[in-house]
Amino acid sequence: MLDPNNNSKTALVAEINGLLADHFALYVKTKNFHWHVKGPRFRDLHLLFDEQAIEIRDQIDAIGERARKLGGDTITSMGMIAQHTQVKDQDKADLSAEDMIAELRDDNSRMVERLKSMKDLADQAGDNATDGLIDDWTDMAEERVWFLKSLLA
Repeated sequence: MLDPNNNSKTALVAEINGLLADHFALYVKTKNFHWHVKGPRFRDLHLLFDEQAIEIRDQIDAIGERARKLGGDTITSMGMIAQHTQVKDQDKADLSAEDMIAELRDDNSRMVERLKSMKDLADQAGDNATDGLIDDWTDMAEERVWFLKSLLA
C-alpha cells in the first residue's frame, strides 16, 4: 500500500499507470495498423507493425508489476486506459500506409517524452529500479521511432 504521505512515490505510480495505459492503447493501435495496412509495402509493414506490437505488449506486465511493487494499484479497466492514455484512438481501417507510419511515429515519440519526464519522478521517489527500467523502455521506444522515421525519409 502506498504511503499517503509519500507524494513523490504516489506521483510516480500515477505516471506509471499513464505509461501502462499508453502501452495498452498503442498495442491496440499498432495491431489495428498491422491488420489493415495495404499497398506495395504490405508485407514489410505488416511484419514491422506486428514486431512493434509484440514488443509493446511484452512491456505491459513489467510496467503494471512495477506499480504494484511500489505499493500502488494499477489501471483496472478499458475505461481507466482511455482516461489515462495520451495515445489518441484511431478507428479508421482505411488509412494510407504513410499515415499509419506517421501516426505510430508520433505516438511513440510522445511515449519517449513521457518516459524521459518520468526520470525526475523516479529520482524524487528514490526509486533506482524504476529509473533503470525507464532507460530500457525509452531505448525500445526510441528504436521504434527510428524505424518508423526511416520509412518516411
